[in-house]
Amino acid sequence: MRKVKKFMALGAAAVMAASMLAGCGGSGSAATEAQKENAAPVSAEAEKEKEPAGEAASTEVEKIDLVFSHINAETHTWHKMAEKFKELIEEKSGGNITVTIYPNNQLGSEIETVQSAIAGMGDCDIVLTGESMQTYVEELGIIGMPYAITSDEHMDAVLEGDVGKELGDLMLKAGLRSLGAVKRGPRNITSNKEIHTPDDLKGFIIRTPESKMTMAAFEAMGAKPTPMAFSEIFTSLQQGVIHGQENPLANIYDASLYEVQDYVIETEHLRAWVYMAISEARFSSFSPEAQAMIQECASEAIAYEHELFLADEAQLKSTLEEKGMIFIEVDQTPFKEKAVSGVLEVLSDKQKAIYEKMVAADPAK
Repeated sequence: MRKVKKFMALGAAAVMAASMLAGCGGSGSAATEAQKENAAPVSAEAEKEKEPAGEAASTEVEKIDLVFSHINAETHTWHKMAEKFKELIEEKSGGNITVTIYPNNQLGSEIETVQSAIAGMGDCDIVLTGESMQTYVEELGIIGMPYAITSDEHMDAVLEGDVGKELGDLMLKAGLRSLGAVKRGPRNITSNKEIHTPDDLKGFIIRTPESKMTMAAFEAMGAKPTPMAFSEIFTSLQQGVIHGQENPLANIYDASLYEVQDYVIETEHLRAWVYMAISEARFSSFSPEAQAMIQECASEAIAYEHELFLADEAQLKSTLEEKGMIFIEVDQTPFKEKAVSGVLEVLSDKQKAIYEKMVAADPAK
């Protein structure tokens, strides 16, 4: 793991700039005054052109090294978002803020990197996380509530309304500051057998994230949920440790699960998001200028990712079909009924209160 790097002061640069300004504004020598009188006026635009690129921006923020970790491959839109954030922040800060990206669980699982970010020691600063945050604040698990969100419009209403603000405040309580929500595609089951009803899931060993709600949902449908890190899915499927898994199409493609799974069961049991979140301990130690710059660049990078996400979603199904996967359209109602009834039994009163607000925010109602 990286060690925390101390912030470098810009005192030397400030002293140099001050001495230059004093030289320009003081009385100076007679030769200097004569040169001034004979020199042609210089426009403000010309003066700006003479400044080294990024010089003005680099004096606005301190030196900061950020570590950005995520679980997906470098082909995934999350990685492209991380790269866009790096590009934007390094350009706007004149190189004073740098970003090192670690994809593919290189720094550990989601839970491990979240723990590191909360600790605020600089080993990991920015993570992508969602319902797994229930480890720290139980209400945040509601992000993983099956069938709570019915459409993209419903998700927007939740994120942009009172529920979104409440969840953001809970993230902060846990030690992570949300820089914005990254929307995900609906999650589907993959398997090597046809599944048409919940009855077909009896005895089915399925990998799930470390989410109490997801596990309760699949138990209610008769399956045997087995939590494990995303990086372990391919090998576990290959070795028959698990029978299937559930993820958005982008994750199914990027993890090459089409090589070890034959079917995509279109349950669309969860529409959710992850937060691009930064260690609050680290963030609060930065200057207001650096904080504003980080937030601005994060918002731009998230918007960039969403455009990529929409383009990918439009063609992922056909791409996976070309890879040999067969899509099975199912009646989602019986899956929803069993999943929701199972999860409601394990929700706390606080989680139920947020769930009810999410359901009420559906613009289709």
